[in-house]
Amino acid sequence: MTASAPSTPSTTRTRHALLASVFVIASCGLVYELVAAALASYLLGDSITQFSTVIGAYLFAMGLGSWLSRFVGGNLVRRFVEIELAVGVVGGFTAAALFLAFAAQAGPFRALLYLAVLAVGVLVGLEIPLVMRILKREVAFKDLVSQVLAVDYLGALAVSLLFPLLLAPWLGLMRTGLLFGLFNVGVAIFALSLFRAQLVSVRGLRATAAVCFALLGGGLALAGQVSDMAESWIYADKIIYAQNSPYQRIVVTRWRDDVRLFLNQNLQFSSKDEYRYHEALIHPGLAALPQARRVLVLGGGDGLAVREILRYPQITSVTLVDLDPAMTQIFSTAPLLRQLNDNALNDKRVTVVNDDAARWLEEHADVFDFIVADFPDPSNFSLGKLYSTGFYRLLQRHLAPGGRLAVQATSPFYARRSFWTIVATLRAAGLQTSPYHALVPSFGEWGYVLAGVEPAVPPAVYPPGLRFLTIEGTPDLFRFPADMEYLPMEPNRLNEQSLVRIFEQEWHGVAGNH
Repeated sequence: MTASAPSTPSTTRTRHALLASVFVIASCGLVYELVAAALASYLLGDSITQFSTVIGAYLFAMGLGSWLSRFVGGNLVRRFVEIELAVGVVGGFTAAALFLAFAAQAGPFRALLYLAVLAVGVLVGLEIPLVMRILKREVAFKDLVSQVLAVDYLGALAVSLLFPLLLAPWLGLMRTGLLFGLFNVGVAIFALSLFRAQLVSVRGLRATAAVCFALLGGGLALAGQVSDMAESWIYADKIIYAQNSPYQRIVVTRWRDDVRLFLNQNLQFSSKDEYRYHEALIHPGLAALPQARRVLVLGGGDGLAVREILRYPQITSVTLVDLDPAMTQIFSTAPLLRQLNDNALNDKRVTVVNDDAARWLEEHADVFDFIVADFPDPSNFSLGKLYSTGFYRLLQRHLAPGGRLAVQATSPFYARRSFWTIVATLRAAGLQTSPYHALVPSFGEWGYVLAGVEPAVPPAVYPPGLRFLTIEGTPDLFRFPADMEYLPMEPNRLNEQSLVRIFEQEWHGVAGNH
């Protein structure tokens, strides 16, 4: 075993500088991984699947890059600089390129996604082995491994905290990728300065680094325009509002008097017919509860369900629990959206809470006469838990005697097995169910379930001003034609999450799901 060279002030500074570089490149490497996984989640849905497959492919590629590093020879500092420049440009522009490819429908997006992930992963996998080879003459092996890995993990920790709290919500995925690409190029430029005595004819490298820095800087400056252009290709109508929150991509479009909300590319409502969806969700249950005073709405951050609830003068309080503060903020402040929900979120009877629904229910003991579960469809396991037997039992504990629960339950036509699985889950939780459906042109036939400890009773009268429901037509909502009629299904239990798999199978290839 050869001993490391004695430390001098110069070698100590070099070692510290390279370890600082490891911190930066570790941070950049994790950012590219998280950006790719988050982008796949936004564009393809099912965040757990996307994060799992993207991170798995990325880690494999890093391992491949580490193995390939053994074949990198010549001047190691030069090779390190070249790889840093390549990582900065490829990793920095990956999010922008993938977003544009998705918007332009340029080829199979999944193939492009994983090719990009593999390319960035291989380049990132080359970095740390090269740093260790550069440092090995100055640091004993046991110290080298411990120091490099400790700094590498520290950089990963920093990014894992910054990404969900600051980078993704405030910079967005495209700007985040470009910014960290600049950091990689900055490491390359720093290495050129630090090891200038060991390099020959660095003019070409410096020129390349300057070009890379200029490209990434220009991309960062133009990221907003690029994002707007790509989204204009995706959405047929004019985008009037767009924001990345920590939870989702929120886009509102408008064409003439048709305002549409999209979450992660999925249409949530069209102002042309949302009244059909929300009248059907609220009134068959609430109109049959003249004694109702307190109402809980879970999800529904757009305030449209709350608008329908406030038609009842006897209602004294409405608690809205929605995970995303960005949703409730825009729908309580933007004039056009406040007009849509009749300024419901600013009504003095309404309390808006931004929290996870299950956590809020666990931490509070309040009971309600009417509860509305207006969650997005169970397209991933995070949402699937809100359609489980355990969650419905939790909801039952918050129902006042004689109270009712109304659940949006996806389409009994396009997702027939999913719909009847939700019904079976409510029944397995000990609730009496009354499934029904209504036609919402933007989505097709849509399904709902009324549930309670006692069987539901039909409403005798609806409040004035409804545009869709009538007392005479209500019994038809509870009748199912042959192509939507009852199917025996197993309940969705939290430890199995069968509903998510069933829903994915049924909606595969079906566009425009709620």
